Amino acid sequence: MNAKIKYSNEPLGEVRVVRDFLPPPEELAYREEGVKVTLALSKRSVDFFKAEAEKHHTQYQRMIRRLVDAYVEGHVAAKKSRPTSRAKS
Repeated sequence: MNAKIKYSNEPLGEVRVVRDFLPPPEELAYREEGVKVTLALSKRSVDFFKAEAEKHHTQYQRMIRRLVDAYVEGHVAAKKSRPTSRAKS
């Protein structure tokens, strides 16, 4: 990482705009109310999340919670985007 970066004034090639996907700061500071539940998971699943959490220096329960939240958000978004069907009289 000690190598000097050499900049040039050459064209970059094809450039594309990437949509802003980062949440605003107020969403990052917001903490949702939690509800304690008891849930039995397979040993295989828990072992997987524990190993992944260790790799990423986080808590496995947090990873599972975020996975469930992502699942819910996906279904809520899908439900909103579906056209409503009305019965014809």
